Amino acid sequence: MIDQKKIKETVGRYAVETLVQSGMKLGLGTGSTAIHAIRHVGALMKEGKLKDILTVPTSFQTIIECEKWGIPLYTLNSKEIGGKLDLTIDGADEVDPKNRLIKGGGGALLVEKIVAYASDSYAIVVDESKIVQNLGLAFPVPVEIVPEARITVKTALEKLGAEVILREAVRKDGPVITDHGNLILDMRFSYPFDPCQMEAELNIIPGVVENGFFTGPADRILRPVIFIGSSNGKVDRRD
Repeated sequence: MIDQKKIKETVGRYAVETLVQSGMKLGLGTGSTAIHAIRHVGALMKEGKLKDILTVPTSFQTIIECEKWGIPLYTLNSKEIGGKLDLTIDGADEVDPKNRLIKGGGGALLVEKIVAYASDSYAIVVDESKIVQNLGLAFPVPVEIVPEARITVKTALEKLGAEVILREAVRKDGPVITDHGNLILDMRFSYPFDPCQMEAELNIIPGVVENGFFTGPADRILRPVIFIGSSNGKVDRRD
């Protein structure tokens, strides 16, 4: 049996070794599991086992970690990237039986979703504790909003049946401020619901920038490959 930190390291490394190839345009995610994938990409590049990798980070955390490893950074708007990625590797806060996700525990949901939909392939690395039967009951669903809409959006979310709180910062007084200067409302439900319908309803509320459901619109369904690390040291792959 191995501890959770080791599980995250194992599954992050496994996804990189399974999917990443030299010459790829690669999206790199945010969070405590995705960071191990970043570190392994950096290590393989230093060893010369991966070459000509162009990466797009999803947060300041990712940028800083890539800089530590000398990983070249671009944006989706860079001419070398051209708005399209071969693969993105990211983490998730919850995964349901249909591989639908909740993301945004690290506050980077906006760019994470943009990068996800710009990717030909999408891989999610999680430990076994992130696998749930229903989304949004144990882990709150983040909703990124413009500051001016804090009260109006909170009221609209409560009308949907959610308990809603403004996410507060740690080691800083006041709310969490996202990389794009917005606020995050965390919503929690006490009953099962359709996450596809809920994602669509959230995005039509004025003042909502993005939400943490990753289910896919009708014209572009996300079909992530899920890598699940277990305490026995094994990694399961779920397509």
